[in-house]
Amino acid sequence: MTGADVADSPSRPSALGNYEDWPAYMGRRHIAASADAQQLADTLGVPAVTTELPYTVHVETEHDGVITSRLSWQLGFGPRTTAWFVRPANAAGPLPGLLALHCHGGIKVHGADRLVSLPSGTDDDGGASSSELPGNLPLELQPLEVRAKLYGGRALATWLAQQGFAVLAHDAFMWGSRRFGLDPLPWRTAGAVNGQRALWREAGVEPSAAEQYNAAAAAHEETVAKAATLLGSSVAGTVAHDDLAALGILATLPGVDADRLGCLGFSGGGGRALVLAALSPLIRGYVVTCMMTTFASLLPAYLDAHSWLLHSPGLARLGDWPDLAARSQAQAMIQYALDDQLFPEQGMRDADAYLSKRLPPERYTGSFWQEPHVFTPAMQEEAAAFLASALEPRPRTNSPAPDLARTDS
Repeated sequence: MTGADVADSPSRPSALGNYEDWPAYMGRRHIAASADAQQLADTLGVPAVTTELPYTVHVETEHDGVITSRLSWQLGFGPRTTAWFVRPANAAGPLPGLLALHCHGGIKVHGADRLVSLPSGTDDDGGASSSELPGNLPLELQPLEVRAKLYGGRALATWLAQQGFAVLAHDAFMWGSRRFGLDPLPWRTAGAVNGQRALWREAGVEPSAAEQYNAAAAAHEETVAKAATLLGSSVAGTVAHDDLAALGILATLPGVDADRLGCLGFSGGGGRALVLAALSPLIRGYVVTCMMTTFASLLPAYLDAHSWLLHSPGLARLGDWPDLAARSQAQAMIQYALDDQLFPEQGMRDADAYLSKRLPPERYTGSFWQEPHVFTPAMQEEAAAFLASALEPRPRTNSPAPDLARTDS
């Protein structure tokens, strides 16, 4: 029996639904621009990133003072990536470009669409609203609940475009268009899902298809982490692959100043921003919100508060979590929430003290908020102001005048 026969067997469902081509792609590794970035890429097992990746523009609409374009591109493995490019309408001149990195949130059926305000009544083809997610899952609404709970009700990417940025928000590995196919459920995932279904029945809850998928995907993340380790990669490294590819596309999009690129993210998106800035010299400024602590502070009580985006095998050999910021030359703002239920306060304060000592003031800004694990509008406004400053045009240097009297012999 071949490997394909086993994957197709009803007694042994594939644990890599939509990603059966992932193992074959892992023979190629990312080549970074510096020794520090290469060391991190090798530790995380970042797959090779295709440069000059072609993309398709599916639909473009103007609303609320911005132009929103829905894009897609095909990476070297897995499903096609969906993304949204949002920029101010009637912008004059090239704009600073931002990669808006969506959070984990325990919601994998949705991805970057939690960050984008879409006009009602449009889909990829500009017609009636789509009633299905990839994989034929019903789509009740945009992820407005997670937006209200974690982002103060704002569509972050759309709001940032209204502030004068050109913003690209893409689905990352495991989320939205890049999610795993979990029908039928892999064996181990099925056991966890069956337990959750029993709890729902006992509580008289009739879960939606999206809720059932999110429960399955939460359990399946353990299997994805196991697969990544087997392939010499990691969840964080494979997500970083998707983010590096999106950053390369952002640099080429119309109206974007490729010399003024930054990124930001909340929670798991903040961890992604930290890793991306350490891997790519294209990032000049970035913001990490509610995703900074020391490794020691997670032991023993906070280990189960986090996904595999924070826990990568071998990463501790390169230093602590704050050491990633020292691997980037970009300007960094770290926003800490003192009432964050996912991080102990002492761990955040230790990280801030370490970074304040390790990095010069022009490269590190720490900001403390008396908030839980959220990215409030006030925090967003601070982040936008920081990025506007960090991504200001570089001063022009005057080149020496040519020697007009010189002649070639």
